[in-house]
Amino acid sequence: MGIDPGTATTGFGLINVTGKKMVVEEFGLIETSKNGSPGKRFIAIYKEMMSLFRNFSPDIMAMERLFFATNAKTAMGVGQAQGVMFLAAAKSNVEVIEYAPGTIKKVVAGNGRADKKEVQKSLRRILGAKVRSKAHKKTHFDNAADALAVALCHAYTIKTKGGDKHG
Repeated sequence: MGIDPGTATTGFGLINVTGKKMVVEEFGLIETSKNGSPGKRFIAIYKEMMSLFRNFSPDIMAMERLFFATNAKTAMGVGQAQGVMFLAAAKSNVEVIEYAPGTIKKVVAGNGRADKKEVQKSLRRILGAKVRSKAHKKTHFDNAADALAVALCHAYTIKTKGGDKHG
């Protein structure tokens, strides 16, 4: 399972890796109300994460490592949300691995500075055309696509190392 963490919108993407075959199981968003208190938002994220773990039983949760150069307030909120995600993973006995944004882009698109369109084009080439915004909704699809890219990055990294875990 790949995760693109956030407080208002967290992207998730689940892929199943069998041999050389990679199949998208599910992808989407965990969204919280911007007007909600931080505590209520974290509870919502926790419940959604636990539901994903229960319904899909991933072996690994690969998460994009937090990187903010300018906005410390945003970074703190996302870091707190990540803590909730780590807790949900620990309660579900799911290992967590983090990848830097540049590593994800390099592995998936071949360029550590690739933009979102390049990454999404690579995702569609590798995982198939169904990796598109659901029901023609553009709302935050970038977050779900980023989460699939994290999952794919992990799958390729494990294959390169000769492992067999997937998520």
